[in-house]
Amino acid sequence: MTRLSRLRPGRPGRVPARRGSSHRRIGIGFLAIAFVLSMFAARLVQLQGIDPGSYAALAAAEGTEDVVLPAARGDITDRNGDPLAASVAGTMIVADPALTSDDAADLAGFLARRLDVDYQETLQRLRAEDSRFQYIARQVPTYRAEDVVADAEEKGFSGLFTENDPLRTYPNGDLAANLVGFLGTPEDDGSAVALAGLEDSFNSYLSGTDGEARYQMGAGNQIPLGDNTVTPAQDGSDLQTTIDQDLQWYTQQVLQQTVESAGGESGIAVVMDSRTGQLLSLADYPTYDAADPQESPEDLYKSSALTDVYEPGSVEKALTMAGLLDAGLATPRTRLTVPGELNRQDRPIGDYWDHGTLRLTLAGVLAKSSNIGTVLASDEFGRGQLRRYLSSFGLGKRTDVGLGGETKGILKSVAVTTDQEEDRISFGQSLSVNAVQMTAAINAIANGGVRIDPSLVLGSARADDGTEVGTDQVTEHRVVSEQAAHQTMLMMERVIDPDAGVAPAAAVPGYRVAGKTGTAQRVGEECGCYDGTTTVSFAGFAPADDPRFTVYVVVHAPSNGGGGGSVAGPAFAKLMSYALRRYGVAPTDTQPSRLPVEW
Repeated sequence: MTRLSRLRPGRPGRVPARRGSSHRRIGIGFLAIAFVLSMFAARLVQLQGIDPGSYAALAAAEGTEDVVLPAARGDITDRNGDPLAASVAGTMIVADPALTSDDAADLAGFLARRLDVDYQETLQRLRAEDSRFQYIARQVPTYRAEDVVADAEEKGFSGLFTENDPLRTYPNGDLAANLVGFLGTPEDDGSAVALAGLEDSFNSYLSGTDGEARYQMGAGNQIPLGDNTVTPAQDGSDLQTTIDQDLQWYTQQVLQQTVESAGGESGIAVVMDSRTGQLLSLADYPTYDAADPQESPEDLYKSSALTDVYEPGSVEKALTMAGLLDAGLATPRTRLTVPGELNRQDRPIGDYWDHGTLRLTLAGVLAKSSNIGTVLASDEFGRGQLRRYLSSFGLGKRTDVGLGGETKGILKSVAVTTDQEEDRISFGQSLSVNAVQMTAAINAIANGGVRIDPSLVLGSARADDGTEVGTDQVTEHRVVSEQAAHQTMLMMERVIDPDAGVAPAAAVPGYRVAGKTGTAQRVGEECGCYDGTTTVSFAGFAPADDPRFTVYVVVHAPSNGGGGGSVAGPAFAKLMSYALRRYGVAPTDTQPSRLPVEW
């Protein structure tokens, strides 16, 4: 039987001794922990309090990459929402130089062949030091980018990867290219380079704001649980224009045929909604392909309807007549004796045709387009009175429809205008206009004497110069009385009459048409003088008794000897007929003007 020994009272036991040893070990442990914590605290103070910036920068440099997240550029559309310029899915190809530098020469050659990028520049990017992210190609079609990267991997190259990068397209080639413009090669940071047209004028509005992603990297790959932050991109806004895409296409075709058949140098055609001032089509010829602009001369990258000025010729006579009627200085039946030649100031004034003394009414002066009769009638104006009317019609002022580079034309102040210039201004010489200006002026007559600002943008949008433009910003003001505008319209109808006027080819079957021809001498750039060439034109509106559209056609330097009625008149008739049919305007059921043209 085993005995169990007991501790004897009064004898020192083992338990108190073991308790003392445990306390010592615990104390030593606490001291060690406190020491470690104090070291962490000191390090934290150093990082956050003493020099946080340098350590944060060091941390960022050792494992983070900033990547631009491109904003989707807003579309440019026609009035019906059909795209004139659009952003579609695209891809950027980027490289990690830490992984590409060893094979940089071979990889640069491969990329230069496949992506049409510069070999030397690509080589430098593939070898860039202290960088883990370099752009190689921007806005590449996605299918092509994926093929290139996959083929590179098959050849044993590493370090290439892709990111989203929307691609700008112009689906209709040269359709409205003079208005839309185009984008050039992006900057190194990926920002758009707008080079012309609405793309340029509204670049900020369309661009939006790029986002940014910061990734923590390791061995060329994103660390899944690393410090990653993303600032989303803010996509650009769409810009909806007043342009009717189908009407724009037809206008461009008619204009090209007209200029080429007349052997002309260039031309412009405008179709405006008479009631609203909205530009439904605005065509230049020659033009260019916005999807392939480098194939055309740079001087075509504009809308000459706004940037180029010329003397309007006899189209301006309609404004002169409206002013005379409004001021009560004449009526459509005012009688004028028109000689074959009028001696004024330093040289005689003549008409485009030889004639003896004619007895014309004011309506006849307009119908026959007599310079002499117009000058005689304009003698009734007081000093500067005609200029004030022309300024109110919008001549000498920019239209500000939203395209850059617009000229305001030339309309001299009264103080520096000579008597000779006053005479010539009355029939459309010694002043200059742009085509949209002149269209808006004629449209004021169509609109009952009220000029309405022309517009190219539906709604409202802020251009890069800070101005708000668009149909929401349109203003209007009365230029002449409603009665004066109506009487001018009746006189303009006689221009189309085959028995009384000079432009029967501008007639539109089934509709009353009011219009005016123009033939003006052109000033040569080299000599600064009239060089023997002309600008011919026709402006008008229909139906004359309830105007729906105002159309203006201009041809510069025709070589076939034709004038405004024979060259521009038929083009006007085609465009007006198409517009009236397209918008379902009912034929006219009233009779045209029969104002007498002679007395």
